Amino acid sequence: MASAQSQPSAGRLRLLTLAAFAVIYFVWGSTYLAIRVGVRQMPPLLMAGLRFAAAGLALYGWMRLRGEPAPTRRQWLSILPLAFTMFLVDYGILFWAEQRVPSGVAAVMLATIPLFMALSEILILRTQRFTPRLALSLAAGLGGVAVLTGSSLNLGATPIDLRSALALMFGAFSWSVASVYGRKMPLPESKLLASGAQMLAGGVMLLLVSAAFGEWPRFHPAQVSFSAWMSLLYLILAGSILAFSAYAWLLHRESPTKVGTYAYVNPLVAVVVGYFFGGEALSMRTVVGTLLVLVSVVVITTARASR
Repeated sequence: MASAQSQPSAGRLRLLTLAAFAVIYFVWGSTYLAIRVGVRQMPPLLMAGLRFAAAGLALYGWMRLRGEPAPTRRQWLSILPLAFTMFLVDYGILFWAEQRVPSGVAAVMLATIPLFMALSEILILRTQRFTPRLALSLAAGLGGVAVLTGSSLNLGATPIDLRSALALMFGAFSWSVASVYGRKMPLPESKLLASGAQMLAGGVMLLLVSAAFGEWPRFHPAQVSFSAWMSLLYLILAGSILAFSAYAWLLHRESPTKVGTYAYVNPLVAVVVGYFFGGEALSMRTVVGTLLVLVSVVVITTARASR
């Protein structure tokens, strides 16, 4: 049994927990602006590939050095499709879309992931019933998306690019389906090792697709500004390595419902950060659309907690 000195005190444990929540709330929320800063000067898929290949290699290598066993062949057969769906499809779309969509709005669009997860549980796994409460939450979420994209609503500011909006919705859908199926797939017991392996595989896929789309010849590192390089470094160190470590640590100490509150804090943080630090407009359209999506997410997540 570990000695009392090796265990953190209650006060220190409380501070560590608050710090971990601050990381997944504010660091993950701020990564959307970092992406937008970077893709102004870097090809989007190449930037995403560099982020996840570097972060995945660091996390995976760290866990292997700590003695975690390598994934088995069966586990790799689960990791690869998850990496394809979550990182190549969802994050690839996010980096591409942020060339045209404000970072805060992109975060709000991806906040619909719990909405699609609920639909996946109803239609695919059949582990959830379609209730009036769920119908209300789905209506609110889709209403928020309609506000952000609808040109007929006189709410100030122009609607976001429809093609980018549809792509982000597809990305949210793909992440939700992968999350639902991922619960039943054989994965490494260590969440950090599994996350590192998925990020590494996804990063390699992104780099290969980036090369296939001809992004590499258009990338000139000497012409990339210091702020763009810093945004990529922030995404690797803080947005991926630190945030995923904090997330995995919290999952071992707090309820999944409590940890899952990041789903509706992140988009709010992203909108605020984009407004104050990215010069993004905060119109009535953005406010109303964001609130409707957040209401949808809160209702869905609290409904899961009460089951």
